[in-house]
Amino acid sequence: MGRGETRNTARLHTLTFHNPTDGAMEQEGRGRGHRKRQRCGHGAGWGRLGRAWELRDVQLRGSGRRGPGWPGMVTRGALGVLLLLHLASDQKNSTTMHEESRQPCKGLINANRFDDFGLEDTAKCFSACAQSGNESCNLGNLQRYWLNYEIHLVEKSLTETVNMSFLKALVKNINTNISEDLHFSLTPSQIPKQVTEDEHRHPDRVRLPRSLFGSLQGNRPVVRLAITILNVGSGNVFKGPRLSLEDDSSVLNNHVVGLSLGHINVTGLAEPLEITFSHQHQPPNVTLSCVFWDVTKGSSGDWASRGCSTDVGVNRTICRCDHLTFFALLLRPILDQVTVKALTRISQAGCGTSMIFLAFTVALYAFLRFSQQRLNSEDVPKIHVALSVSLFLLNLAFFINVGHGLKGSSAACWARGAVFHYFLLCAFTWMGLEAFHLYLLVIKVFNTYFGHYFLKLSLVGWGLPALIVIGAGSANSYGPYAIRDKKNTATLELCWFCEKTAISALYVTVHGYFLVTFLFSAVVLGLVALKIFTLSSATAGKEKWQHWKGFLTLLGLSSLVGVTWGLAILTPLGLSTTYVFALFTSLQGVFIFCWFAVLYFPSQSTVTSSSGTARADQVLTVSHE
Repeated sequence: MGRGETRNTARLHTLTFHNPTDGAMEQEGRGRGHRKRQRCGHGAGWGRLGRAWELRDVQLRGSGRRGPGWPGMVTRGALGVLLLLHLASDQKNSTTMHEESRQPCKGLINANRFDDFGLEDTAKCFSACAQSGNESCNLGNLQRYWLNYEIHLVEKSLTETVNMSFLKALVKNINTNISEDLHFSLTPSQIPKQVTEDEHRHPDRVRLPRSLFGSLQGNRPVVRLAITILNVGSGNVFKGPRLSLEDDSSVLNNHVVGLSLGHINVTGLAEPLEITFSHQHQPPNVTLSCVFWDVTKGSSGDWASRGCSTDVGVNRTICRCDHLTFFALLLRPILDQVTVKALTRISQAGCGTSMIFLAFTVALYAFLRFSQQRLNSEDVPKIHVALSVSLFLLNLAFFINVGHGLKGSSAACWARGAVFHYFLLCAFTWMGLEAFHLYLLVIKVFNTYFGHYFLKLSLVGWGLPALIVIGAGSANSYGPYAIRDKKNTATLELCWFCEKTAISALYVTVHGYFLVTFLFSAVVLGLVALKIFTLSSATAGKEKWQHWKGFLTLLGLSSLVGVTWGLAILTPLGLSTTYVFALFTSLQGVFIFCWFAVLYFPSQSTVTSSSGTARADQVLTVSHE
């Protein structure tokens, strides 16, 4: 046996001697490791890895290339690599879990952290909290953070200015014994600074009256004032329940102005502070209102206007408030896209119903005129019918105008606008003539003879609107008109007054004309109400329901003189009054039919005893044709 054979035999004996023990130990170790790894939840992966190493071990044994100590080295190396991978995975998962557990938009982790990192980390929530119902955002905590930051600037911070992309702030010591008002610029892109009263280079500014600081002289000679300009973004922070992002309401330029004296509570100022916000010319259907952030409203605060007044100009709005806090200027479209569609449908449904009942009114008059000769000589029902005809034609013109929009040639659009304007003025005029006739009938009573009375009324009712329309048409006032939202997007287009060149004609010939007729009608109706209830008090013992009859009589007369159109004055108060206005004005024809039917359809005795005004209608006739 050679030396090589001896070494091989010895190696074989060595392998033979060690293999049973090593195999048992390895198998037992693999079993323990397998069970342990199964308990750790990684059994499948580790089992496959173990079987792969066993297969490799057998191959190396067969080839004789395994050296002494090789299994231990391989096992330790594999375990080391796997351990490093597992630790790296754990570190990545722990980092992710740490980021998730921070949740800065919950407003807790940075609650008392007002350094640059805390400010920037919290400011990210202006865009992150853009969706309503976001569970990772606590709007109350976020809004409280910025309110507390103003107090921090005054009470604890030594900083005099803050210049960040989303925040500009100035902190200044103010002597309470000042002799004049203080003025500070509020340009959003610049740090606020003190300016003089006549320095008009800063359209955005705040004026703090000297009386504000004079009222604090008894407490301290110097106070620390913080002025901040905060860009709150387009998300939900500092929007509150009052603002709905779906109906295009917003904070002007998404900027909020903060004024604070720290823990000194300033309310009920005798002379209010003034904040001037500059802005572009707003569409006529957008309302601007000065508001402050009220932390007591709701669960997380909301905008309120208590103690603030709004002075709206063409390119600027002045807010006057009697306290210090966060302020903003709200933009709220009265007629957004959804509202315009809803109002159009309500108006179309109401106008269609009115047209049916107005046609019934005319048909009932024709029937009663042929069946009762009494109506031939009375002008009262003729005036009612003339009003009904004007309203019927106005509703028809409305349907045609809204239905066609801006379709057709410019001449056709001009004609539709002129016709719609004419019948609108006719309706207003006949309402005024109803009030005039009521004045003669109930208030003046005596010396009310007019020859060809109804003919003269007709000349006014149909002729005066024609003259106005001819004048407006000669000035080329009619053309395309659009109702727009705050983004200057058209929400409704129709043929009316030219949007850019004839606005003054619209205000004079429509708004002004209506205002004159409405005020006259309201005064006459008030005098008639005084007469009716005076008569009711005199006859209260004779008739039990006299007050109710007087009230119902006023409701009927109000439909004739167009009181429902007066709701247009209240539309700036909110959408609810706009909906009420659209509903009641479009149903005016229904009210007129009910009044006409009650007044003339029953028998003579029933009508005579129904109301004092009905009795006056039939006894005190002013017609003498």
